[in-house]
Amino acid sequence: MPENLLVCVPGQRLCLSDKSHIAGQGTYERGGYIYSTLAGLVDVVDNEGVKVIEVHSCGEQTLVPAQGDIVTAQVTIITQQSCKCIIKCIGDTVLSRPHRAILRREDIRATEKDRVEVYKCFRPGDIILARVLPITEAHSYQLSTAENELGVVMAHSENGHPMVPISWTEMQCVKTFVKAPRKVAKVVPENFKMDSDET
Repeated sequence: MPENLLVCVPGQRLCLSDKSHIAGQGTYERGGYIYSTLAGLVDVVDNEGVKVIEVHSCGEQTLVPAQGDIVTAQVTIITQQSCKCIIKCIGDTVLSRPHRAILRREDIRATEKDRVEVYKCFRPGDIILARVLPITEAHSYQLSTAENELGVVMAHSENGHPMVPISWTEMQCVKTFVKAPRKVAKVVPENFKMDSDET
């Protein structure tokens, strides 16, 4: 049984159940083996020569972005070719350990990809909805906002005031009324149609 940290999922077989290994909190014994009852970290407790196998749930700590997930992320750095982001939520679950991700210029919009200008779509500090693309490297996440429902959901003006969307490509400061370009997410109920640019 490895002594270093081991992440497991419910039903995962952990080790043999014998005189020196017994099932503890978060585990059960069946057919001569010890299994996990939950997702979490495996802990081996030495109890007078007998190793008690326990699993402790760490909640959303074990949750990592997967291909196709919709995530909430904050833009940290923008360049001409990409945005660097920090993933803060997966679906409705707030992560206690954020993940770094990148949103490339060609993945910002579904059409006219070669005409996309990153700084006209996002700014550092923006909160965005994005979809996780297929993962090609471990712990390296690539995002896409090339859907109407994805893009900026929360932004602040250069003066620090909140901004509200006035079209799919612009947001406006609620205090100064200054407009700024953004790739705005279409956050509206599915049964509601926005037929014109609303102010």
